[in-house]
Amino acid sequence: MATGSGKTITALAITCELYQQINLQVLLVVCPYRHLVTQWARECEKFNLQPILAFENVRSWQSQLSTQLYNLRSGSQGFITIITTNSTLIGEGFQSQLKYLPPKTLIIGDEAHNLGAPKLEESLPRRVGLRLALSATPERYFDDSGTQSLFDYFGPVLQPEFTLRDAIAQGALVHYLYYPILVELTETESIAYLKLTKKIGRSLLYRERKIGNNPNFEDNEDLKPLLMQRARLIGAAANKLSALRQLMATRRETTHTLFYCSDGSLETGRSSLQQLKAVVKILGGDLGYKVSTYTAQTQLEEREVLRRQFESGELQGLVAIRCLDEGVDIPAIKTAVILSSSGNPRQFIQRRGRVLRPHPSKERATIYDMIVLPPNLDRETIEVERNLLRKELRRFVEFADLADNAGEARMKLLDLQKRYGLLDV
Repeated sequence: MATGSGKTITALAITCELYQQINLQVLLVVCPYRHLVTQWARECEKFNLQPILAFENVRSWQSQLSTQLYNLRSGSQGFITIITTNSTLIGEGFQSQLKYLPPKTLIIGDEAHNLGAPKLEESLPRRVGLRLALSATPERYFDDSGTQSLFDYFGPVLQPEFTLRDAIAQGALVHYLYYPILVELTETESIAYLKLTKKIGRSLLYRERKIGNNPNFEDNEDLKPLLMQRARLIGAAANKLSALRQLMATRRETTHTLFYCSDGSLETGRSSLQQLKAVVKILGGDLGYKVSTYTAQTQLEEREVLRRQFESGELQGLVAIRCLDEGVDIPAIKTAVILSSSGNPRQFIQRRGRVLRPHPSKERATIYDMIVLPPNLDRETIEVERNLLRKELRRFVEFADLADNAGEARMKLLDLQKRYGLLDV
């Protein structure tokens, strides 16, 4: 299902149906992050469920969980809801309780693509036969075996898939305007980019000679670090800051705006924070925009405060890194400025879909998407770049095609398509 199209509510509705049809006894929800536990708890209350929040300190939840599982076995309690995190799931305290789960248990993996990681996949309860994975993008980036493990445990994708087009057509997501902003690399960045592209080309050529042609970059272990370096370079492109200043200088009254910065998992800590701080300085220091950062280091209590201030308009914008990618529910977002996305299709889909959640005060969303124009390359590297760009450009074009200003958005992307002979995308 598309990001923001109602996976949580759908899953809880399925839970209620299973309770009525087969007398379901346990609902176990596994989330990647702590703030999603809080979010799930809020939604569960709407269904009159009183969940055990099993995360962080074992002493705060293990006794309650043990007692309720005992009550279930003895017949004095009919139903249990448990919400936990990935990190708690793999811990000894939680693993010791899994053997007491009855056969009529439904496990829901939220943002389930994360559960394909080896240690997490090994920790999933095997006795539980009712399994539901929630994800807009179940395929794991650069991890075919992890993707297969995920499908082996949860089963295939349910058909028909509920796409972004479907979600907008049915009112589950709002319509949007899409404005690609093409950004050039600096001379220094262009030189580094050219070197990386040549290395990628040599790696592909070596692989082709060794085992034959394979167009799927994600199967090539040798390419991973090179593609990650390429993503880092694109993500931290210096001219994005100039483009941001120019964009927001005439929009100082804009509210409910989200600014996506470099992904901390890709940007080696320092450069990620450098972009975050630079964005805050431009917006808050230079332009007088009321903003706050929202990162993995932001405490849960502070996140709730920021969410309320953002919704009320007291804060005009949030400057975020990766923690807003997965499952975070701030439907008041009306505008997004995307400074950085990795090559990961999951991040692309989540970041853009996050902005489209409906809200009473939002008729339509607006997305400004900064896309780096690769430098002019020589004959040795142009074909490599075309192959790398094809997948990425296909996502941009698809998103442009679904926008209310599709013609305008596609015209903006035309420069990139012409430069690399990708008019067929």
